[in-house]
Amino acid sequence: MIHLRTDEEIEILRENNHLVSDTLAEVAKLVRPGVTTMEFNAVAERFIRSRGAVPGFLGYGGFPYTLCVSVNEQVVHGFPSEYELREGDVVSVDCGTVMKGFYGDSAYTFAVGRIAPEVERLLRVTKEALYKGVEQARAGNRVGDISAAVQLHAETNGFSVVRELVGHGLGREMHEEPEVPNYGTRGRGPLLKEGMVVCIEPMINMGTKAVVFERDGWTVRTRDRKPSAHYEFAVAIRRGGADVLTDFGRIEEALRRS
Repeated sequence: MIHLRTDEEIEILRENNHLVSDTLAEVAKLVRPGVTTMEFNAVAERFIRSRGAVPGFLGYGGFPYTLCVSVNEQVVHGFPSEYELREGDVVSVDCGTVMKGFYGDSAYTFAVGRIAPEVERLLRVTKEALYKGVEQARAGNRVGDISAAVQLHAETNGFSVVRELVGHGLGREMHEEPEVPNYGTRGRGPLLKEGMVVCIEPMINMGTKAVVFERDGWTVRTRDRKPSAHYEFAVAIRRGGADVLTDFGRIEEALRRS
């Protein structure tokens, strides 16, 4: 079932997603060589709880942490650990919250110090692909319009699109209908209607699109072990276009100041 949210419900979803953005901004302050990804997790959990919310990922389907932290060739769902970040790494941090009966969900990929120019380009193109998808997230379009826009931008720039993992609806559950793939055909898929809330989240690889699911049951990495990037927005569908509920500006301001 696809839910259409009231304006009041969308404002609660916005509140959650702004909290996720603020949490990722706190993580952004820590991104540097020598910091462990477990430190990210501890800071995020304390911050979320200090705002009167609950970590959305912790215990979800048995996931044991507050954050998904995926380094370099890890695409998504990586475990925080005692791994110390190194100059040139990239690290995707995916975060969720629960507050007032609704979820927030967003992800951002950080560069650790100076990264290789081709990896910097991967991050830039992936974020651009996200915005290309958002441009299509308006009432009257179809999910395939979002999917095709993401795929076209990524592949035109020489990168590949992960097939096994997709965006999704967001509301009282973390993952609701409809699925929002990062590949597809214009004019196909569920109709986008006013009041729908979806997460658009390009997962783009430098090399092959093929991925491997690790034995921990969660971590997904690229088969060729080349880097991957991941960015995620929550958006409400409106007649005039997407109402973006996530605020990357908060994260990027923290990065400028750190």
